[in-house]
Amino acid sequence: MNRRYFLSTTSCLLLPPGASYPACTRGPAPPFAYPDLDAAAARPVLRRDLFPDPVTIESVELLRYEDNFLCRVRTTDGAEGLSVSNNYQMVYLYPIQVLRINPYFVGKDARDLDALIDGVYTHMSNYKLQSLALWVPLATVEFALLDLLGKLADKPIGELLCDRIYQPKIAVYQANNNRGRSAEESLANIQETVARTGARAVKFKVAGRMLDAEAPAGRSERLIPMVRKAFGEEMTIYADANGGYEPEEAVRIGRLMAEYGYGFYEEPIAFDRYQELKDIAGRFNVPLAGGEQEPSFYNFRYLIGEGVLDVVQPDIFYYGGMIRSMRVARMAAAAGKICVPHISGSGLGFLYMAHFVSALENAGPYHEFKENTRELPYDCPTSSMTVTDGTLKVPTGPGAGVVVEPDFIRRHALVTG
Repeated sequence: MNRRYFLSTTSCLLLPPGASYPACTRGPAPPFAYPDLDAAAARPVLRRDLFPDPVTIESVELLRYEDNFLCRVRTTDGAEGLSVSNNYQMVYLYPIQVLRINPYFVGKDARDLDALIDGVYTHMSNYKLQSLALWVPLATVEFALLDLLGKLADKPIGELLCDRIYQPKIAVYQANNNRGRSAEESLANIQETVARTGARAVKFKVAGRMLDAEAPAGRSERLIPMVRKAFGEEMTIYADANGGYEPEEAVRIGRLMAEYGYGFYEEPIAFDRYQELKDIAGRFNVPLAGGEQEPSFYNFRYLIGEGVLDVVQPDIFYYGGMIRSMRVARMAAAAGKICVPHISGSGLGFLYMAHFVSALENAGPYHEFKENTRELPYDCPTSSMTVTDGTLKVPTGPGAGVVVEPDFIRRHALVTG
């Protein structure tokens, strides 16, 4: 029962939904050639060739209704794009978008989006705000601009980021967040979700979050073998510690996961303990995943270049959008690693994740899906936006591919500061 990834070969990247992992070792020994990573990250992301004429941004607005935030962008020619923010975070961060980010984009050419993403980083010394404070508002603006550009080009967002769609359908894993419940209760919840969606992969929480005490005590050690025994050999199983272990305990739990053939082990120790993470990376035979919390391009470069991460997981909201995340994914591809982006909760995070994954040449075999709660009234003509037989169809309409109900938009008021 010793399943592992072929992380350094294309056979890993092309596994069909439902396939189990072939037996092999973790990825090749680091370091990788940093010039290769730099060259991969430097390639343009937005397909500027799709837009022969300037796309001048006339306005960038943040709109609010209760605790829901929309970003609306308009061009001097009257084109419009819309995005839904990560509302859990924006409720605290909206002044940064309104005062420090939105004005930067006004008057600029949206075709220069790659450069604009870099420019806003240094504008008004915004780099001092790096992490959620800067990147969530910036991602909110970027998603609205990509929606606008997709509508102008009559292409879905994914086709703005690559020359063809690599994943028209996305095989999903179902995440289970039942910390605080017994192993038996957690397993029952996982089984119910899998039965309902047909997912062929699952992920559940182990440890306490960021060194909090685990409750109930011993839950993880009971649950790790229980989930494997309940689902058998064909189910792909991941586990996420959210930085909950000290290094030696993380290694012990990782070896238990290896015994039961786990697909990856996410954030075994705190994400910013870089040297300790590198030290433990080769001490258990389970692929190491991380990147959800990472705000820095150069830290990602280190984690990939030194062979610390096998599975690279930028969060496209937390990391500042699809262009920055695509640069990370391309570095991962240059190192023979896969990208499995983390998905933020709230709003339409799962929709933006789907478009991003559709454009990934080195996408992992399964991707996180947080339930579509329909908390926002919208219509998607080209996808049900629900999981059927373990897969989610990526919308093919222009831009984001969804239409938010106009009456709902009208309830929102302009945020001025």
